[in-house]
Amino acid sequence: MTFPLAATPETILRPSSGYILLAIFGIAWVALGKWWGRRAQSYDGFAVAGRNVGLALGTATAVATWITSNTTMLAPQFALQLGVWGSVAYSTASFGLFAFAPMSGRIRTLMPQGYTAVEFVRRRYGRLGSIPFLIISLFYALTWLISMAMAGGKLLNVLSGIPYEVGMTVVVGVCVLYTLFGGMYAVIGTDFIQSIIILIGLVVVAVAVLMHVDMADVHETLRTERPMLLSVLFPAALMALFNNMLFGFGEIFHSNVWWSRAFAMRDGVGPKAYALGGLLWLPVPVVAGFLGLAAPALGIGISQPDTAGPLVAATLLGTGGALLVFVVVFCSLASSIDSLLAATSDLMVNDMIEPYAKKELSDAAKRKLSMFSIVALGVLSWAVAWGNNSTLATVLFFAGPMVGSCIWPIVGGLYFRRASPVAACAAMVLGSVAGLIAYELIFPFVGALVGAAVSGITFGVLMFLHPDQFDFATLAGPKRPRGADPQFASAGTASAETAGKETPGADQSGTVQSGEID
Repeated sequence: MTFPLAATPETILRPSSGYILLAIFGIAWVALGKWWGRRAQSYDGFAVAGRNVGLALGTATAVATWITSNTTMLAPQFALQLGVWGSVAYSTASFGLFAFAPMSGRIRTLMPQGYTAVEFVRRRYGRLGSIPFLIISLFYALTWLISMAMAGGKLLNVLSGIPYEVGMTVVVGVCVLYTLFGGMYAVIGTDFIQSIIILIGLVVVAVAVLMHVDMADVHETLRTERPMLLSVLFPAALMALFNNMLFGFGEIFHSNVWWSRAFAMRDGVGPKAYALGGLLWLPVPVVAGFLGLAAPALGIGISQPDTAGPLVAATLLGTGGALLVFVVVFCSLASSIDSLLAATSDLMVNDMIEPYAKKELSDAAKRKLSMFSIVALGVLSWAVAWGNNSTLATVLFFAGPMVGSCIWPIVGGLYFRRASPVAACAAMVLGSVAGLIAYELIFPFVGALVGAAVSGITFGVLMFLHPDQFDFATLAGPKRPRGADPQFASAGTASAETAGKETPGADQSGTVQSGEID
């Protein structure tokens, strides 16, 4: 493989400039990760940042993690292919952050010493519910990681001509390195800086593009050449609108990326941080989507739809714009990849290794296993992304039916005692199958919509036919010995002494508050 140093006609930056930027940001993030990670002296520090993250860092990490390369690259693709509704459809993903805000407080109260979403499902629904949920969680985490790795390679290639394989390898390698140094401390610390850079960069790009583009020209070109992109009744766009909204709900509700932050934040911080994060994120896809709408009016040829945003911005703004786009998307990539590496390694250690270990794992052993897991995840995502065989939307939305099927089991498990393992398992399995069939036979943008609908109906019916009487107080205490842990129960039902009683009240020690919903 050769590393070109001269600019090609198709790129804005010289490859040498791209390599310099890669080196600068790679060294900077690794150094920052090591500096932030010096506080991760225990496994709790490495996995959940000592459970003491405040409002500023909590909001910043929510914003930075949710402004992925999918936001800056897929929102323009949606607008280019689906029109005005496309960018609006992507912005509905902010509703997931708004909805998760109160749920994060509930999660922190129910499981003050928890680590993962799978741990909650295992203790709430037993093996019957945890097995499909674990499979879905792992599959989604890997598809997200792969899509991020692909985005890194595509971005660097479009902007500077750096070979896809080189750019993708460097992006993944840098994120693996600094996450290894400090776990969640490093992730949240770098997220804070990345979120500031991303938001400032997007504002500058938006203002600069508006100064170079006549809105009337954009509208006229779309009206005469692509009228469906302006139609409020564009069928594919309307399907994408609701599908993406439900995908966002399922993505946030089930993913350990968001649960791990709920466990890491101080009491009372989570609801405020996620609500503020949603407000800050809401306009970002609309701004990014405008780049896709402007492409036809500017006569810019787009060979790969998922590179429309960076290519339009870089073409309009020249070298300075390309540098700014490079920085913004690199930060958005890093802020998502590091979060996925840390959160998924927690899941592997706490839900795949520890429950079946022959002896109790020490703090040092769990941290070492987390580091091995981070490396393994990085290598796996790098290997799968190497082929660059699909678009970001295809890779990511294939998981839509599965994450959509998790919405109702999570909501029901958090708030309803009657939610049973049978209902949760059937909802996830049937919802995933139905959604994947719709994805293949109807249209990719309906997968999450069908999955969530089938899952919701199944969950509601079976919760009525096979109700449980779960005691939420069992989640607040420490884990029981392995033989008695509810994770190994077949039904997750409360004991005979507690069945049918009201949930106990709470004191300041972290016991669950009364008033659970039947």
